[in-house]
Amino acid sequence: MPDQVTIDRREAVEHLLKNRGDMLVVCGLGSSTYDVFAAGDHHANFYLWGAMGGAIMIGLGLAIAEPNRQVMVITGDGEALMGLGSFASAAAQKPNNLSIVILDNEHFGETGMQKSHTSHGVDLAGVATGCGFNSSQTIYDYDALNAFARLRNKLNGPRLAVIKITTKNPPRALPKVDGIYIKTRLRQWLGHQPC
Repeated sequence: MPDQVTIDRREAVEHLLKNRGDMLVVCGLGSSTYDVFAAGDHHANFYLWGAMGGAIMIGLGLAIAEPNRQVMVITGDGEALMGLGSFASAAAQKPNNLSIVILDNEHFGETGMQKSHTSHGVDLAGVATGCGFNSSQTIYDYDALNAFARLRNKLNGPRLAVIKITTKNPPRALPKVDGIYIKTRLRQWLGHQPC
């Protein structure tokens, strides 16, 4: 593990979404939502507001419901820690089209930058491996980040990447915060009528 983390959070998300095509993207609460929106709003973005711990399960549900589309969950270490059971559910379901990205600055960014469990040695990629993921890794540099971004899922279930990022906090980029609008927009983009 390198002594100094150099990956910028916002740049990491830009790298991940550069050639996204029609990939569905579920964003965790807070910083990951700001960064996905800053990389470019898209009808296939599902921004979460106040649903901390739910991003991976929502992404899993979309991956199962839309098996011919790539689905990427982009969330932070705080939210991932709150929903560790979702790692086991995703591994058990084995959707080949699901990628989970955890932006890990080892802090709870939305509640005051207290140190998170990952700063005390919790290895989220190791947890994913223990749950049954065939592909999990921790990324410390842009070369590994770009390699992850270029590859699509293989036929052995979901993949997970923990991206170690700096604690730099860029200005917030706020998408529309209306949950009904966000849900309806995604459903319409997928070809489903809103209920």
